[in-house]
Amino acid sequence: MKKNKFFLLVIVGLTGISLTSPASAATPKMPARIISLSPSATENLFALGVGKTVVAVDDNSNFPAGVPTSNLSSFNPNVEAIVKFKPDLVILQATATKAEAVAKQLKTLKISVYLEKTPSDLDGVYKEITDLGALTGKQLKARILINTIKVARITAIATAKKRTSVTFFHEVDNNLYSATSSTFIGKVYADFNLKNIADGAAKADDAGYPQLQNEYVISQNPKIIFLADAQYGENVAKVSARTGWGNIAAVKNSNVIELPADIPSRWGPRIADFYRLVADAIQPIN
Repeated sequence: MKKNKFFLLVIVGLTGISLTSPASAATPKMPARIISLSPSATENLFALGVGKTVVAVDDNSNFPAGVPTSNLSSFNPNVEAIVKFKPDLVILQATATKAEAVAKQLKTLKISVYLEKTPSDLDGVYKEITDLGALTGKQLKARILINTIKVARITAIATAKKRTSVTFFHEVDNNLYSATSSTFIGKVYADFNLKNIADGAAKADDAGYPQLQNEYVISQNPKIIFLADAQYGENVAKVSARTGWGNIAAVKNSNVIELPADIPSRWGPRIADFYRLVADAIQPIN
């Protein structure tokens, strides 16, 4: 994520970040061989400028172009397969199968582990960027990246926030799983004063991703529908053809938005793009 010098100076000026490091600061040994078993962490590492030290990423990491893909699994990490890459730092998702046991084995082998937790809000997003910046010696770049996201968020909200609440449905997949306002995805929409129909079904899933019923979505009559599953083939035509959906306000008024692949589910630099996409989608809606 390259920015011109003028942009960096503006961000630095706004945030009071110093471009110089204290002369007395210790210089710890930085990792030279990183494995990322998280698509979000992969994007963060490359945005921080340490992509050359990433020797392998999991089978779901696909951005930016040219990441060192492998068949390593983020969901079912295998210690033997990981060790073959001779890493000195492994980014491991806390929700992965036997994550704690895998982390313990790697640490026994003198391999550092960063146990990544799925954020529930933007503070969690910023924390991961800060942590990865500290681990890789890119603290300043982490702060600049965080402030870039903050500026994009503030700008997007200012251009499109609704005075009166507009109902929406965020579709995770065509089984009608959604994301409530307790998730970091839901909180992006909440920043625009949008009303999430999934919140009414929050008790259906404690993790914040309930499965809604077809009749429930129809009865809620959302004014806008966001398709996070467009990358898997869902589109405006298919949504319009669903039984009973033709009378939903979002469908009748052509407010069904096909979101680009992965952007809503990645907590990293492209969350700024998510804010801009939501802003553009809701701006013309009354």
